[in-house]
Amino acid sequence: MKTLSTFLACIALTISTASAVLAQSFPNKPIRLIVPFAPGGGVDAVGRAMAQKIGEGLGQTVIVENRGGAGGSIATEAVARATPDGYTLLITTHGHAIQPALQKTPWDPLRDFAPVMQVLSFAFIMTVHPSVPAKSPQELIAYAKANPGKLTYGSSGPGGPIHFAMEIFKNVAGIDIVHVPYKGNGPMTAALIAGEVSMAMDSMAVSLPQVRAGKLRGLAVSSTKRWPLAPEIPTLAESALPGYEEVGWHGILAPAGTPPEIVARLHRELAKANASPDMRDRLLGLGFEPMINSPDEFTSRIRADVAKYAKIVRDVGIRGE
Repeated sequence: MKTLSTFLACIALTISTASAVLAQSFPNKPIRLIVPFAPGGGVDAVGRAMAQKIGEGLGQTVIVENRGGAGGSIATEAVARATPDGYTLLITTHGHAIQPALQKTPWDPLRDFAPVMQVLSFAFIMTVHPSVPAKSPQELIAYAKANPGKLTYGSSGPGGPIHFAMEIFKNVAGIDIVHVPYKGNGPMTAALIAGEVSMAMDSMAVSLPQVRAGKLRGLAVSSTKRWPLAPEIPTLAESALPGYEEVGWHGILAPAGTPPEIVARLHRELAKANASPDMRDRLLGLGFEPMINSPDEFTSRIRADVAKYAKIVRDVGIRGE
């Protein structure tokens, strides 16, 4: 028994020493930051900004790689299965906590990841194509009730945040709007501008520039208070659906088993990036609220959201597709 105990202790010491050596040399090659959606969306924009900023601090290139499909699940699984050495990271949304409630996923939102930091929070903005005869949420709901199944809405994929926010809206409002999924926010926004779908509920970063340009009509925001970047646009809660709120987040995760020293190093660089005036101004300008929290706090946020969305899915009856 003593020999076995000594052997196990030697193994633990070897693993600990190897982890420490790995952390001390990190990073000594380029890092991949996986975006689980096609180029052109809010997550992509934030990922590229973060990659450039933390790359400067780490002294290494951070390569952004887009892997769209399945509402982000394809990329998420790839990162979950990646070597846990800090060289493969995921930037994702609160859809990370939603998808397992909607459908069986080949990854677990908590067990398979080492959360590094939540980098921002954001409100959605409900937009419609100018051809839709509605200039307010009330008019949209009335039109949808009078024309069930005629309106369509785009999303970044089944099980993603846009899909979820719209399904809650449909349920609370008691209306029928057909879901049309795309492989990311960029393709979805292009389809909306082209009139291929009637409406969507997306981040300010993606939709507000199109509203300002007159290509889309902004009807409402999903937060309980008006968003500072667009104070003229009412909230859904004040204009049509009291109590409605859906606020999302973006965050960066590493595969489970990544050495704590490497997670801590990545966290320091992310926190430093978000504290810099240029990054803060950039995120605020996109309609995002910059965040700095610890890996433990981010883990708690994901755990709370997993429970929250599982309950909503049960209560509302939302289904994955």
